[in-house]
Amino acid sequence: MGKTDKKQSLQKPAKAGALDIAEQLGLKPGQSLELLKALHILTREGKLNQDSRRKLKQVYHLYQFIEPLLAELSKDGHAVTLADHGAGKSYLGFILYDLYFKALAQGRIFGIETRAPLVEASQKLAAELGFERMEFLNMSVAESTRADFMPSQFDVVTALHACDTATDDAIAFGLEKQAKAMVLVPCCQAEVAACLRQTKAMSLARTPLAELWRHPIHTREMGSQITNVLRCLYLEACGYQVTVTELVGWEHSMKNELIVARYTGQKKRSAAQRLRQLLAEFGLEGLAGVRYPHLPQTSAA
Repeated sequence: MGKTDKKQSLQKPAKAGALDIAEQLGLKPGQSLELLKALHILTREGKLNQDSRRKLKQVYHLYQFIEPLLAELSKDGHAVTLADHGAGKSYLGFILYDLYFKALAQGRIFGIETRAPLVEASQKLAAELGFERMEFLNMSVAESTRADFMPSQFDVVTALHACDTATDDAIAFGLEKQAKAMVLVPCCQAEVAACLRQTKAMSLARTPLAELWRHPIHTREMGSQITNVLRCLYLEACGYQVTVTELVGWEHSMKNELIVARYTGQKKRSAAQRLRQLLAEFGLEGLAGVRYPHLPQTSAA
């Protein structure tokens, strides 16, 4: 038994051990254990606690929707650009880069986040990992839309729990940047609920449907529901095919709606018409120019 044989015999179990850990934890092939430790999803010992397991399950569920979009957009050699709005600690961005972008050797991810310490931490981690095609910007979603130094076009836009109107800003960003796909998980939709609250007395006098949001808890829930329905109609009116499903890992939360929009170029006039009708029905006409500036005009007929 020479030194080389002994060295190889020592290395094999270590490699096999890493594979065993990855398999036991249900990690995707090629997933870096060191990255998950750096993100504090895994402990130093390579363990997952309950919260981390839920978080990883959620990101992997999103990855199942995003990876096919990336594969389709990059199949002709195109270098995909992705904007991750409300990036937070950039769990999604880092895992997307690790599992997909890293192997391609092209494409870029931009993480947009308003909290400077999180941006600085992500910048530092990306540098340590050698993730050279990740950029992190300390700004709001709306500010990033107007920033001159940003690419004029993005392929994919993601927004995981971008609070209240930040999801609308992410949609506006996607439309401005001619995004081919948007993957959105809305959060804390307060704007419409506030409007419903202000006009509640008039609505109750006008229609029995107002009973659906007469009580405060129902106002909040109804506002959230209406907000996301309006967003879906707006995307359809702007030429996107929209699917809505549940986000795994948040089954017991109201913040579990996943909206996936793919650009087809087929603008649905019926969606624009329905959106305007709903705005009128719920007394939300004031939002039309603010939240839906690209809404196509529909004829009176």
